Amino acid sequence: MLRAATGAGRGYKRELVDRLDVRAGQTALDVGCGPGADLPELAERVGGSGTVIGVDRDPAMITEARRRTSDLSTVEIREGDAHCLPVAPGAVDRAKIDRVLMHVAEPADVLAQLHLVTRSGARIGLVEPDWDTLIVDAEDIGTSRAFTRYTTSEVVRHATIGRGLARYAEQAGFTVETVIATTPVFLDFQDADHTLGLGRNMQQAIQDGHIGEERGRRWFASLSEGTFFASFMLVSVICSR
Repeated sequence: MLRAATGAGRGYKRELVDRLDVRAGQTALDVGCGPGADLPELAERVGGSGTVIGVDRDPAMITEARRRTSDLSTVEIREGDAHCLPVAPGAVDRAKIDRVLMHVAEPADVLAQLHLVTRSGARIGLVEPDWDTLIVDAEDIGTSRAFTRYTTSEVVRHATIGRGLARYAEQAGFTVETVIATTPVFLDFQDADHTLGLGRNMQQAIQDGHIGEERGRRWFASLSEGTFFASFMLVSVICSR
């Protein structure tokens, strides 16, 4: 749901990469790299003597990531599933998983794979939202709450993984160093609709019978009238191997 290219998403990304402390000559891994938006920054930090590995299972994302990094000789794009990473054991110095665990089948298995491919002393950054904390201001607060319940129960597979992220990391064998909770704020309706899928998910909630059609359409239409506000909690965990 969350597209980090928006203004609400860029700040946490900068802090995540800074806290990873990626250094020249290291091997950095981006699990679920998508279209490769973060790979150039990682490549700049590892320098010409380092390596950046981006892994994704979506062929379209792989194609775009390769296009985006075609002039970066230190970047390797590998097609693969996060549950079975195409990376040698103990090969990685720095790794990040950004808004991926909420979608995978088994988050614990993915983190076990991450533990396998990272070496002793590695630093890892994990970021996930907690969609139970999604709030959308509206006069019809009941429908806003119903929309959040639908998002949590039907739209996102592991919608509340953000609050348990540190626990998952510890259970995987990592040492948690820092836990940060940030609150992206949306004041522009169009930005929020695009990023949070307000209209798309409300339409699905109506089709699934979770929210009445007239009620849902009236709620969505009201969001574009006057002052808009929406937010949710995003949890970042920095840990070591």
